[in-house]
Amino acid sequence: MPGYHEAMAVTTAPALDAHRLRADFAVFDEIVDGRPVAYLDSASSTQKPRQVLDRMRHFYEHEYANVHRGVYRLAERATEGYESARRTVAAFVNAPSEREVIFTRSTTEALNLVAYAWGLDNLGPGDVVVVSELEHHANFVPWQYVASRTGASFRHIPIDDAGELQLEALETLAGEGTIKVVATGLISNSLGTINPVERIAAWAHEQGAIMVVDAAQAAPHRAVDVQALGCDFLAFSSHKLCGPSGVGALWGRRDLLEAMSPFNLGGEMIRSVGLDRTTFNELPYKFEAGTPAIAEAVGFGAAVDYVSAVGLEAIERHEHEITVYAMGRLGELGFVRLFGPPVERRAGIISFAVEGVHPHDVAQVLDWEGVAVRAGHHCTQPLMARLGVAATTRASFYLYSLPEEVDRLVDGLHKVKRSLG
Repeated sequence: MPGYHEAMAVTTAPALDAHRLRADFAVFDEIVDGRPVAYLDSASSTQKPRQVLDRMRHFYEHEYANVHRGVYRLAERATEGYESARRTVAAFVNAPSEREVIFTRSTTEALNLVAYAWGLDNLGPGDVVVVSELEHHANFVPWQYVASRTGASFRHIPIDDAGELQLEALETLAGEGTIKVVATGLISNSLGTINPVERIAAWAHEQGAIMVVDAAQAAPHRAVDVQALGCDFLAFSSHKLCGPSGVGALWGRRDLLEAMSPFNLGGEMIRSVGLDRTTFNELPYKFEAGTPAIAEAVGFGAAVDYVSAVGLEAIERHEHEITVYAMGRLGELGFVRLFGPPVERRAGIISFAVEGVHPHDVAQVLDWEGVAVRAGHHCTQPLMARLGVAATTRASFYLYSLPEEVDRLVDGLHKVKRSLG
């Protein structure tokens, strides 16, 4: 995508020009009370560039038909658009084969797929499922539920006061039964903690367990390589990566996917159906029952192309610079408590509390100032309990975030303190 970064010396990573990139996002053209929105909720969902929306519109207008079923040219175009997106997503995470990439509705559905299709057939009494205390409910509740269904034990890796995993607990966990599943996020959606997934995956495999990674907060912000991570399954979503909602991806090792039972049953996922027996389709279609989110998958592929052209290294560096600045400015506010690890070991997510003010009230006052943040438990209630709070306010950054938006956040927090503190 020409012009998306400045020319730099060979030894220097490409720079990211956030001001220039913002021109791709129509939402920043809208002026409310004399200024654009300071959108600091990208951990929840990102804004969409015109390039992605234009690709989806073109697909609907010129390439749309149901996929895999028609021999006419329009259907062939639609199928090629859909499968091209799969190839793009596979390359994005360095999957050994595009057949190992399954389109789902979301990260949540992808993780449920593994929990049900692998967990119900492979877990039983005496087995142990391990998650972390940082997990989003999507990588916590399915495993808790399937463990209870199968009689397996459900355990967690605790965190320290800085919000980082206490890996010394792994030795104790290994003595509690046969470790069968280890499921952790690559980056915490609440604290921004970057977890040492490679190390945890190596330990999981030493125990004979599978390693399941929730990469929803990682894939949009840094390079993700399933082979380098050493995981067995990895899930992420389009809508956190400048793409449409309603579509996500599961990568899984081919041998595991082929051995697993189907998750949904119906059209497309079958090879043959008879009155007394049904056989199932090859990968990846075995796990893609019914008409998929076709245009959304095409938009997913376009979003991957967009962020790849900007450059994952440039995005990661830009977010780190914004986070360093934000942590510094927020740290100057004596009435604000920051949660999570030091800035060098976190991604572009900051959860905080304002003394004496409920997070929802903080977010409401900030909204009056045109600053959009998220308040609540962020689908991490076990983590909130560990932190000793019911909720936090969260600011999160992306490729279009600006230092002046951090300034507006800080100015808004001063108003919160004056008004409600």
